[in-house]
Amino acid sequence: MSKRFVRRFLLLVCLPTLLSVFIHCQFQSIPPQAIGSPPVIPIQVSEDVRADLEGIVKKQAEAWNRGDIADFMNPYWHDSRLTFCSSGQTERGWENTLQRYKTKYPDLETMGKLVFSNLESQEIGTDAVLMLGNWKLERGKPVEGNFSLIWKRIDGKWLIIHDHSSSKQN
Repeated sequence: MSKRFVRRFLLLVCLPTLLSVFIHCQFQSIPPQAIGSPPVIPIQVSEDVRADLEGIVKKQAEAWNRGDIADFMNPYWHDSRLTFCSSGQTERGWENTLQRYKTKYPDLETMGKLVFSNLESQEIGTDAVLMLGNWKLERGKPVEGNFSLIWKRIDGKWLIIHDHSSSKQN
């Protein structure tokens, strides 16, 4: 047999066979759910936590509707590490986020009436909750969208450490 024949035999027959056996053996030890996307099973928060967070959000809407942006911002983490994402931009820090709201909503007419709906909460870690929902500003030209909030219990108090809000394109 020529060296050329041996090389071709190894490349065309032996190598693919060895790779096939190797791959088969590797996936034998992996559970089937790990190969595809595993099912997501959200961990629902307790009724007490859900009620606490929804109560805070309700108070936020009340503060907004009387034009009190500072009180609306009260449940946000008063820290430079707070993040707020909207309109393709990320604002960092409580003060910067407050200023963004005050600049974007300078008066009651612009603020409109805030309504939250379709709230969902799920636990994402120890003393951490992800809340999803919808918001709507009822005003001359209504605007609406959705949001995701990450809440963290810090010093026994639930605070928003991250807010990602987006508006629906009409």
